[in-house]
Amino acid sequence: MSEVAVPTTFPAGGKRVLFYLLWDARGAVDDYVIYKLERLRSFAEHIFVVVNGRVTPDGRSRLEAVADTVWERENVGFDVEGYKAALAHFGEEKLAEYDELVLSNYTWFGPIHPFDELFERMDAEQVDFWGLTDHGRVVPNPFTGEGVLHRHIQSHWIAVRRRMFESDSWRNYWAEMPAIRSYNDSILSHEAVFTHHFATRGFGFAVAYPESDFSTENPSLFDGEALIDAGAPILKRRPFFHDPLFMDLHAVVPRRYVEAAERAGYPVEMIWQNLSKSSQPKVLNVNAAMLEILPDVEVGYDSAKPLRIAVALHVFYTELTREMLQYVSHIPGEVDLYITTTDDERAAEIEAIVAEVRGPSHGKTEIRVTPSNRGRDMGAFFVGCRDVITSDEYDVVFKLHTKKTVQDGYNKGEFFRRHQMMNLLNTPGFAANLIGLFQREPGLGVVFPPTIHTGFPTLGRAWFTNWGPAAEMSRKLGIKVPFDDPSPLAPFGGMFAFRPAALRLITQEDWRYRDFPAPASNADGDLSHVLERLPTYAAGELGFHTRTTATARYAAISHTSLEYKLDRVTRTLPGYTTEQVALLDRAGSFLEGGLLGFIKAYLRLHRPAWIPSLYRVYGPARGAFRTVRHIARPRGRRVPVVDPAQAAQDIEAL
Repeated sequence: MSEVAVPTTFPAGGKRVLFYLLWDARGAVDDYVIYKLERLRSFAEHIFVVVNGRVTPDGRSRLEAVADTVWERENVGFDVEGYKAALAHFGEEKLAEYDELVLSNYTWFGPIHPFDELFERMDAEQVDFWGLTDHGRVVPNPFTGEGVLHRHIQSHWIAVRRRMFESDSWRNYWAEMPAIRSYNDSILSHEAVFTHHFATRGFGFAVAYPESDFSTENPSLFDGEALIDAGAPILKRRPFFHDPLFMDLHAVVPRRYVEAAERAGYPVEMIWQNLSKSSQPKVLNVNAAMLEILPDVEVGYDSAKPLRIAVALHVFYTELTREMLQYVSHIPGEVDLYITTTDDERAAEIEAIVAEVRGPSHGKTEIRVTPSNRGRDMGAFFVGCRDVITSDEYDVVFKLHTKKTVQDGYNKGEFFRRHQMMNLLNTPGFAANLIGLFQREPGLGVVFPPTIHTGFPTLGRAWFTNWGPAAEMSRKLGIKVPFDDPSPLAPFGGMFAFRPAALRLITQEDWRYRDFPAPASNADGDLSHVLERLPTYAAGELGFHTRTTATARYAAISHTSLEYKLDRVTRTLPGYTTEQVALLDRAGSFLEGGLLGFIKAYLRLHRPAWIPSLYRVYGPARGAFRTVRHIARPRGRRVPVVDPAQAAQDIEAL
């Protein structure tokens, strides 16, 4: 142990070593990591990057430009065992050359504010170890349901000075560290005990932005905006991918964190680049409030920086051509229009309408007759317009089509089409504001309307039968962005605006018409429906983010409807939404309905131990019953006669 018997300040001319732990599922090194390490460079004589897992050659090259050591290890034990292994690899003798050791990781964005003020202030602290943020004391421990969660420095940044890292207590701490097999293990065996462990052994500590200065016990999660406003240099990643129901329970709105970071001058595109690849898109869309309610008056478009825009419009219902061209005319600047249709007769009719309503200032117009109507608008887009959507000629492309949804009736079809068009191109001002999003956000990849729910059973099950085929297609295309559950963030209805580079993983495939379903057999699980659900995930894989857009009028219609639906669905359920969802998840699916469905739900909730034994009896019995029923079933199909008056009485009785 060092001869120094009391905590000291960081000495003038002292040396600091930074151990930075990095993990990325793809082995990539995102811009926020390089940005951070570049700005830490002047505060550390040695930067040691320990990579849990692998790093790509390009990623290694980028890291080596800002770090002294880049060391890859097997991805086991989370950051705790990563630090332990890296310290052993570095060696005690070499560590003794430094006055301070910093253990940090990839779980935060920054610096939101420059590091200078932080180091100047904390260098003057007479302590053995210090952190950026801490978590307050909680009773009982929320991870175990009992005991105490002691106040502790959070493990994304712990700085340790010589007196402590040369002590026997330090050596024993790491030598006795149990195997870390889960996130909870990491918390309970390291983060939640580190501070208490060393403080009770006589080592003094301080926190740069202590929780006692804020309104919650965990400001890095619950009060990120206040942390930034107080000058903190970090913004945690977790608020953006944590359970939205938990965030809602605590009234946490991470969008405010991003806005605070942007006000401080942090390039927030790096936030979206990283989170779009690693988060479930709908979770990110909710937590970061990425639905934009755009006004119908132009407020966010820069006419001095026009974008090159194309529209791929599939026209099957020619009677809607004028309406669609009117919407297209709302897009600012010159817009090239590529119209696909199914036959020469429709093409002639469309050509006459275009000549009547579209002027020379609108850009070029090209009408294409597709050799097949397989896949309908999706086939026409991915095959018939492949040259347009794969070129670098355009900055933004709109995919539109004449939508009727005739199979669901007039009202539903009309609402669905209006939902699509009013939330993409409602007025010239709205359309200009939407293009303005692409102007301001170079990482914005896809924009489309919110999930349709009025008239359609999309909420809770919008993957329908497409999850399996979509997962298989994602593997084929190299998409690793985690799927949302229960429903995808997707352009239902097949209309959206996108940056061509964002959809390269889909559009670069050599799709053929034969890959798509025949119009009459269009159904969930086919290629058209699978591709409809993948744009956000394909864009995220390349680091592009997604936004949804809506008019104020639509937002009013949708919000009041959703509010009533939720009010009615949860009428008989207790507690907060988190408790209600937990109860329903334990109960399992009610989709089969009937007495049997509710018996199953009761058993799952109240007698789960019975289920294995019952299934050993239930399975064979069900098989025997179905066999007997099949043998005994009459050969003809009987259609029951329903008395409308009696049916009405039955419904009223329910």
